[in-house]
Amino acid sequence: MKRIVVAAVCALGFAAVLSASAISSAQAEWPAERPIRLLVGFGPGGGTDIVARIIAAPLSELLKQTIVVENKPGAGGSIASGEVARAAKDGYTATMLSTGHTVSAAMLKNVPYDAVKDFAPVALVANSAFVIVANKDFKANDIKGLIALAKASPGKLNFASVGVGSTQHIAGELLVQMAGINVKHIPYRGSPALVAALLAGQVDYGVETFQAVQGQVQGGTLKLLAVGSSTRIASAPDVPTVAESGVPGYLVTGWYGWVYPAGTPQAIVDKTSAALKTVLAQPDVRDRLNKAGAIASMSTPSEFGTLLADEVVKWKTVRDKAGLEPQ
Repeated sequence: MKRIVVAAVCALGFAAVLSASAISSAQAEWPAERPIRLLVGFGPGGGTDIVARIIAAPLSELLKQTIVVENKPGAGGSIASGEVARAAKDGYTATMLSTGHTVSAAMLKNVPYDAVKDFAPVALVANSAFVIVANKDFKANDIKGLIALAKASPGKLNFASVGVGSTQHIAGELLVQMAGINVKHIPYRGSPALVAALLAGQVDYGVETFQAVQGQVQGGTLKLLAVGSSTRIASAPDVPTVAESGVPGYLVTGWYGWVYPAGTPQAIVDKTSAALKTVLAQPDVRDRLNKAGAIASMSTPSEFGTLLADEVVKWKTVRDKAGLEPQ
């Protein structure tokens, strides 16, 4: 009987070793099995989409596996994030998060995941600026002029964003609150719709990432009134910050980062992080990001995790100070 028990225990131990070995081997071979899905929670042409596609192509070459960028817009990016949070923890489903991820945690009532705990942060990959932009024929040319128009006609002006609860929305509402003006918010579904509304003169001004409107600004059909970052951006050095323009303390910056579902093996997280570091060091990638209005900005998984946690607290504070209610 003892021999049978010992044999059974040995067999179980051997099986466990084989299982662990198989898992280790699968992780080591990742991502040889199949293409990686990189979900983007916003429509084509937006800042997150642009950064994701710039990163995906060279990363695919480095990992020797296809990376398929899938746009799944809606609910401030939470539709895509929710799908990734529920996905298998095997490194084949990821998402490119943006500031909107932490904004959604503050602005939406029923987010189907924990914005921090349900994700395995890999790396912050880029930073960008949010801008206040208007049609070329808009009567104001800067924030001071915008505020003057709004105060002269309370409730008459309106501003566009890419959706209720989006970063662009809360950034616009923050400006309204800090400037003490009465302006109506009009949500659109994605950057292309917002840009089209601005070009058609259907809205007075909008809040958007610089990447999404850079072409129209350079073409002269849209104009920048200000940038929301702490410093002016290299691509538009003559455009002042909102804080410089009479709203001291105003600050809204954008960031983009890669995450997997929580529980994804650390070996896969580390391999992706190392690959992203290599990609972001490539001059052509940095140049493409820069031309798109973003700046390559690599971080460790731990640093990105800290940013996510801090941002959730920050946006909840902004929400409360701005008098906004979760949708």
